[in-house]
Amino acid sequence: MPITLLPASAAAFAPRASPNIVLNTKVDPWLTATLKRINRIKRPLNSVPQHFRCLTETLSAPTAIWTLCSIMLPKAPDSELRKDENPLIEALFNYQLIHVEAYVVHVDMVSQNEVAFKLTPETIESLVEYHKDIYSVDTSASTWNWSEKEVQLKKLQEDFVQAANKFVYRTNAIALEGLEEDGAGELLSGGSEEVKSAIMGLFLPLLPPPPRVVEVVRPAPILPSSTGSENWWQPSLSQVAPADSWRVIPSSPSTTSSVDSNANMWANMSLSELQLPSPAPSYSLPYSQPYCTSSYSAPMYYSSPMTCASLMPSLPLPSMLAQQCSTSLGFGGFGWDRYQEYTTQFATTM
Repeated sequence: MPITLLPASAAAFAPRASPNIVLNTKVDPWLTATLKRINRIKRPLNSVPQHFRCLTETLSAPTAIWTLCSIMLPKAPDSELRKDENPLIEALFNYQLIHVEAYVVHVDMVSQNEVAFKLTPETIESLVEYHKDIYSVDTSASTWNWSEKEVQLKKLQEDFVQAANKFVYRTNAIALEGLEEDGAGELLSGGSEEVKSAIMGLFLPLLPPPPRVVEVVRPAPILPSSTGSENWWQPSLSQVAPADSWRVIPSSPSTTSSVDSNANMWANMSLSELQLPSPAPSYSLPYSQPYCTSSYSAPMYYSSPMTCASLMPSLPLPSMLAQQCSTSLGFGGFGWDRYQEYTTQFATTM
């Protein structure tokens, strides 16, 4: 769509001047009929220059003011309006009718086939006064207070003044059919509703600032305490409950520490004292020679020399004992529901 250039008289705060009119090489018949109808003095309209001169003089007259629409607005803020049971009385005392008037600044019947209207200073003044004294009060009362509310409300009023002075309504050139004597006229074919919607669109609401996003500061996750970290590498026995140290009674007093006693108690204990369930015959391997623990009494264990255990003729090797325990565990023969009895017996024997 080509850019339409408006004359300088269509700019904001520009004074009124003669409209800029561009006619085609052939004038439309409806324009010729309209000009003949509004002219009191019969004048020839046989050429394009004659139409141009007649239309320019008509639209440049001081009385060539068009009524684009009429808007009913309150006379006072909402808190000051009169309340009455009769709606007709409320309408008479509380509302006013503002006629939106404009004059023609541009007529283009070649490229855009349009006509442009600019609001009169009286209409702009009426709209600005209503916006400042009534609309601003109502919109301020309907919003909550914040620190920069008055500044933003003043800026809203200044923006409306600029928008009202820049307002230019464009419509099809056929609107000139509503032209009347002395250059006045009204919009036809529902054009008034379009102007009314455009004028009411200039009244922007007072928008409060958006709520600030509060950042939730989450505390740093607390890492597990380092106490007891020296034992983190030790594997836990999940199958057999360990015996309490206070329940272990040494067989004889010793000058070594409790750690040495616990380390050597396995060397002094026989299989019969553990009272484990007897394994199946297929897994029993008797030994003819007594099992001697003297090899485990080296000075590296920091204990006194041990004697051979004569009461351990049938003690299996540790690998065989682990095999029996794993076999019984797999076939349910160990009886894990009785593990407390084994622990008690084991502590009593020691």
